[in-house]
Amino acid sequence: MNAIVAVSEDFGIGREGGLLFPLREDMRYFRRRTLGKTLIIGRKTLDSFPGGRPLPNRRHIVFTRDPAFEREGVTVVHDLAELAEAVRDIPEEELFVAGGGQIYRLLLPYCRTLYVTRVKAQAEAEVFFPDLREDPSFRLMKRSAPLCENGIRYYFCVYERTDTPALL
Repeated sequence: MNAIVAVSEDFGIGREGGLLFPLREDMRYFRRRTLGKTLIIGRKTLDSFPGGRPLPNRRHIVFTRDPAFEREGVTVVHDLAELAEAVRDIPEEELFVAGGGQIYRLLLPYCRTLYVTRVKAQAEAEVFFPDLREDPSFRLMKRSAPLCENGIRYYFCVYERTDTPALL
């Protein structure tokens, strides 16, 4: 399984239900990486998408504690056992954990590769991704040349797990 995220210098990822840095090239990167794949997201992340609807040309699995939650075009799961059943026939390289903070924390132990946009700026975040600088389970394998948009500098980074991921 993979995760994809954009983080500030202190690993902030969101505020008031939105992204900290809506960078056009990062959005394109997200689209290229996830098109035709399966996104595993929380309900609040789905709500943050345009119109609260699934993104085109991707399968969506929404992880929520709300037993009454339903939304057209998504598969809903409530626990790890249901998630394991929902992804049973999907190759792990086609699974992308895409937020929010609770979903990342819950599923990071099952991820092998992390696609992280490292933004070299601070923002007043309310939601955070685990700080990879403090996690020996992941090692930075690739970093793009620096990009700059609207005066904000950032890099596309790929982290790989150094140990064996947990099994769903």
